[in-house]
Amino acid sequence: MIRTLVIDDEQPARERLKQLLSAHADVEVVGEADDGVEAIERIAELAPDLVLLDIQMPGASGLDVAASLGKPRPAVVFCTAFDQYAVDAFELSALDYLLKPVNRARLASALDRVRAATPAPGRDRAIEHLAQSRGLAPARFLAKRGTRFRVVPAQDVVAFIFADGITHLLTTAEQLTMQPTLASLARRLDASFFQVSRNAIIRLDAVKEAKPFADGTGEILLANGQAMTVARRRWRLLLDKLDA
Repeated sequence: MIRTLVIDDEQPARERLKQLLSAHADVEVVGEADDGVEAIERIAELAPDLVLLDIQMPGASGLDVAASLGKPRPAVVFCTAFDQYAVDAFELSALDYLLKPVNRARLASALDRVRAATPAPGRDRAIEHLAQSRGLAPARFLAKRGTRFRVVPAQDVVAFIFADGITHLLTTAEQLTMQPTLASLARRLDASFFQVSRNAIIRLDAVKEAKPFADGTGEILLANGQAMTVARRRWRLLLDKLDA
C-alpha cells in the first residue's frame, strides 16, 4: 500500500487528487495539508510513502519542503499549475511532476514511476541535483522548536552546526533543530555560506570578528555571540571569502 499525503493550498485541487487516487487500489490517502509548514508537520507525523506536493504555497514552497526532509524521505511527485520553469526543472530529476489540472493518465504514469522508484538515497540525490542544476539555493529553511516547525529566512541564519547526532540552525536569538544532515545542506547552500569545519557551516555576513592564531588556525565571533574555531586549512579561505 502506498500511503500518500496530498499537499496543495487549494482545496479543489486536493479534492481532485484524492478522487483520482481513489481509483488505485494500492494507494491510501493518509492526510493532507494546505501550506508548506503544515506539510512538514504532517510528513513528520504520518511518515507517508508518497507526497503529492504543490510548488507554490504560502509559508514555504514545495521545493523548500522537499529539501528540508530528513532521511528516509518519501517519494515526492511535484505539482504545478503554470510554472514552466519548474516543469522543465523537474523533468531533469529522477522524480516526476503533475501539470494541473491533473488527468487520470498522467497521474497513473506518475504512480507507476513511484512504484518503480529508486531507493530513498537516490531520491535524495535527485532533489539535491535539481536544486544545484537550477541554482535553486534555499531562501528559507524549515526548522523545529519543540513540536512546532518554523520558517527561517536565509538572512536570519547565523550558522548550522551538527552536535549529538542532530543538525541545529542558529539565529541571533535561538537554536532550532533540522532534519537534513549538514552534508546535505552544504550541497544546497549558495556562496553566502561557508563550511568552517566538518560540524559547522556559517553565514558569512554573520561573522563579526575574525582572530588569527599563531599556529595558522583562527577564531570567529558570530552575530549570536558564539565563538567558533576554524581549522588551519579553512582559515585562509575563510578570510578570502570575508574580504571578497
